[in-house]
Amino acid sequence: MRRTGIANLPLHGGHPPAWLMRRMIELSGAIAEVIIEEYGTSEFISRISDPFWFQAFSCVIGFDWHSSGTTTTTCGALKSALDPEVHGIMVAGGKGRKSRRTPSELQAAAEIFDLDGEGLVYASRISARVDGNCIQDGFNLYQHTFLVDSDGEWAVVQQGLDPHGGYARRYHWLGSGVGEYVESPHSGISSDRTLSEVLDMTSPISRGAREASVDLVCDGPSHIRSYLTGQRTLFDFNVLDMPAHHEVLPVDLTERDMAVLEMAYEIQPGDYEELVMLSGFGAKKVRALALVADLVHGERASWRDPVKYSYAHGGKDGYPYPVDRETYDCTVEYLRSAVEDAKIEKKERLKALESLERFLSID
Repeated sequence: MRRTGIANLPLHGGHPPAWLMRRMIELSGAIAEVIIEEYGTSEFISRISDPFWFQAFSCVIGFDWHSSGTTTTTCGALKSALDPEVHGIMVAGGKGRKSRRTPSELQAAAEIFDLDGEGLVYASRISARVDGNCIQDGFNLYQHTFLVDSDGEWAVVQQGLDPHGGYARRYHWLGSGVGEYVESPHSGISSDRTLSEVLDMTSPISRGAREASVDLVCDGPSHIRSYLTGQRTLFDFNVLDMPAHHEVLPVDLTERDMAVLEMAYEIQPGDYEELVMLSGFGAKKVRALALVADLVHGERASWRDPVKYSYAHGGKDGYPYPVDRETYDCTVEYLRSAVEDAKIEKKERLKALESLERFLSID
């Protein structure tokens, strides 16, 4: 599993008008058909897993390039436009309650494509667990879309909400390649801003903290309790550069949380992936174990926000990281060619190209 990107977007309320949604469905389907016919389904899924390409694609089909609705509306348009029997791609899930249909829709895709349905459902669930619990950036997931083709290649596009900050954040996953669900190399990760402190248990830096977390659980919750109930204080540890999150350590876990850790102890998870997939093992437990792993065993997790580059082409102020020019130019040319070859009316083609030009003008 490889996570291929994260993006921050300002929250915009409301829904696109019906005429715009119809246009987006038609145009997204036409562009997808060109790419699928020319390069295959896996290429289209790979492109969707790239946050910058996804953003440019959303702009071309007619949506505001810089709003949270980009994700939900574009994914919804693709779900309506792509027929697994015709295009060889199934789009499952969606926003809010629609995301709960993902398992049943993936099982249907598995029957159509003769794939391992349980494997697809597991990939869907663990991607949500990882982005919801193992990356603690304050964004609560509310949208989950899973794309899979007839060969079993898949991508996840999901979005989290931070209503206090007025932003949404988008997470992209690509299923191809060998990798671990709980330690994913990041490439093409985009955001308009970075946060000062984000617990990222998927970072290679967090490998020792992940291993220590499993060891702590397998040793029994009574050992964990001694560090979380005030029997030790922060002054017992010679850690000079603790961030502020350590101050809340004594009150992190409730009796109910401790019961979950007791259950985990009885199961004796073999690794961190198994641990985070246990029922009830949410963000609070992930965070508490990471802190204890640091304080007791000296295994520090990564507290760096896992973002790579800004949507602003060239980065305006270069913050946090600019999109490299080669990627930018290739994305634009790729989409321009697809639009020109799409089976759409001349008027719609011109509108799409104008949208792409507007995307180019945002520096």
